[in-house]
Amino acid sequence: MEAWLHSLLAALALPKYGLSTVFLVSLLSATLLPLGSEPAVFGLVKLNPELFWPAVLVATAGNTLGGAISWWMGYAAERTYEHVKKHPPGEARALRWLHRFGPKACLLSWLPAVGDPLCAVAGWLRLPFWPCVGYMAIGKLLRYITMTAALIWVFPGRFAP
Repeated sequence: MEAWLHSLLAALALPKYGLSTVFLVSLLSATLLPLGSEPAVFGLVKLNPELFWPAVLVATAGNTLGGAISWWMGYAAERTYEHVKKHPPGEARALRWLHRFGPKACLLSWLPAVGDPLCAVAGWLRLPFWPCVGYMAIGKLLRYITMTAALIWVFPGRFAP
């Protein structure tokens, strides 16, 4: 088991498989799994500054695909769930808020802790899939640009290789 894990980690090691690793980590981190993709993106860009835009775009694509998977999970869960007529007050307020903003609420899918479940709830509420994915992509792209640029250029000496 240990040899298998070691070989898996070696296969995913940065920078040899950097962009594919960033894609995979970004995809998994956008599901309901407790995982963050920013360290992988930052690590790749810190080791290879010329990969800033490819890394940001690949991370955005993986994270958006993960958000779309969460949307479909929410959609499927709603279809199989036995409907409950009454929601607790806080939950009902959140559902009204999501209905009011519609797919635009998915711009907030980049937020820690609430962003990934937000994608699933958008599917649960049957908000239109493609507009939701578009807004997810915009929010996630802006997050990766901002966070990676801030770590690289605003604090250049703090994260030396």
